[in-house]
Amino acid sequence: MPLLANARSQNKGGRVSSASPLHTFSVPPEQVGGRLDQFLCTVFPERSRSQLQEWVRLGAVFVDGAVPSKPGLKLKGGENIRIEVPAPQPQDAQPEDLPLDVLHEDADLLVLNKAAGMVVHPAVGNWSGTVVNALLHHCEDLSVEGGEERPGIVHRLDKETSGCLVVAKNDLAHRALSAQFAGREVRKIYLAVALGRFRQSTGSVQVPIGRHPVHRQKMAVLPVGKGREARTDWQVLGELDVRSQSLSIVQCRLFTGRTHQIRVHLAHEGHGLLGDAVYGRKLFAQRHMLHAWQLGFTHPKTGLWMQFTSPVPDDFVELGVNFSAPLE
Repeated sequence: MPLLANARSQNKGGRVSSASPLHTFSVPPEQVGGRLDQFLCTVFPERSRSQLQEWVRLGAVFVDGAVPSKPGLKLKGGENIRIEVPAPQPQDAQPEDLPLDVLHEDADLLVLNKAAGMVVHPAVGNWSGTVVNALLHHCEDLSVEGGEERPGIVHRLDKETSGCLVVAKNDLAHRALSAQFAGREVRKIYLAVALGRFRQSTGSVQVPIGRHPVHRQKMAVLPVGKGREARTDWQVLGELDVRSQSLSIVQCRLFTGRTHQIRVHLAHEGHGLLGDAVYGRKLFAQRHMLHAWQLGFTHPKTGLWMQFTSPVPDDFVELGVNFSAPLE
């Protein structure tokens, strides 16, 4: 996407700081009929869609000089989009002395083994006890490239998902890591416990994912053109019978990073996750059984490939799942 301008903006109505950076883009033909907020996601892949929608509501986004009425405005192609990035809000998250399982730490980044049940960053309903609160106590410096409210956070895991999470200590590292995630250069391997028996030992799910048209808190598989491209490759590692329930141990590799991607894709295959009350079945598990098993990326400063494996968590082992490392 061509960047046509990058300057300092003027204050508009007091809602955007005069120190906010200004970005100007032209909507390309391939975006005709798409939503404004979806287009903004392609321009700012390191930002969440909800954050970009908030920019629209704050009056920080202009379409042909006018403030759009809603984030879902349909694009016609050729519009001039001007974005006056809102100044970061004061950091409300407070340092908390919480345990962190650090797999690796250097001057530029940390790799954590996030515990199941721990939210990554403060938000409505979870203003404390998050990874961010723990990081603020653990580190003197964290990147604010992704926003003052989410220091260090390059990517996220669901609250119930355990495993590998990389955190940036400075803005240079944050930008480099974000670019790798956006460019699909990061190796992301997950371990899941799914319901039932698979007919094949390997497979690939390549269907778009988007917000459920009725139940807006859920994601869903959508027709081409309605959702965002998503690909999950899976491989059955073993089978279990627990409390008369047939289960499959599945290794999943993510090539995209859509919200709830593995949970939605495996449910689409007819094998929702054990413990997943939204897309699978809760049954006897205390959480949806998904673990970010391995994370690989290029170090932002040294240029060396780094790969980390998070130990299989205890609740997986108790079911009979125990592997030392993902399959190559």
